[in-house]
Amino acid sequence: MEELYGRVHSFQSMGTLDGPGVRSVVFLQGCPLRCCYCHNPDTWERAGGVRTGAGALFQRVRRYKGYFGARGGVTVSGGEPLLQAAFVRRLFSLCRGDGIHTALDTSGCILDEEARALLDVCDLVLLDLKFTTEEAYRAHTGGSLAKTLGFLDELERQKIPVWIRQVIVPGFNDDEESIGRLNSLIAPYSCVERVELLPFRRLCLEKYQEMGIPFPMGEIPEADPLAVARLQSLVRLAK
Repeated sequence: MEELYGRVHSFQSMGTLDGPGVRSVVFLQGCPLRCCYCHNPDTWERAGGVRTGAGALFQRVRRYKGYFGARGGVTVSGGEPLLQAAFVRRLFSLCRGDGIHTALDTSGCILDEEARALLDVCDLVLLDLKFTTEEAYRAHTGGSLAKTLGFLDELERQKIPVWIRQVIVPGFNDDEESIGRLNSLIAPYSCVERVELLPFRRLCLEKYQEMGIPFPMGEIPEADPLAVARLQSLVRLAK
């Protein structure tokens, strides 16, 4: 089989924050969104990163298989991995053939034939549902809530397990009304197994400074973990 190449930003050999268990996490290059709180602005440009073969990347992931246990595996994030859906599909196909659990971390902003084909080899999708109104979504990401919900419709149709993730930003979505809208949005979807609210952090500020890019969040403070935990307690999944 001819090797298929993609652009890889970075590789984390063993992470515990991006899906179940211990996982290798692959961060791909390129993203069409410009989220106001993005912590990886260095992944935006599609031409960056390192040209890498899917087979070679699989062999790198495979080295850590002994650490994955029953729950771990590989997660592909970004950037936006749907920009390189065919490459991710090849990687996931190889991983699945070797008994490695596959998870896709995505904003769900693209749903074309290559994206649908990729979903055939996804064991789990971590879906970043960034804001709960179309207006806020467009203003703060440049993307569309409707597209993300359309992607979630496809996940429901294919019965793929989903973990919803949302970054909580003070003054943007850190109130009960926002969580109420989130609950309403996910209520129809039986595929949603979990919702994770993640506190906004300013750790990315140095990246913006190094790249000479103004930090969109200005002086907005980090989210209080206790406040985020309180909001987390208000999340309701479909029964």
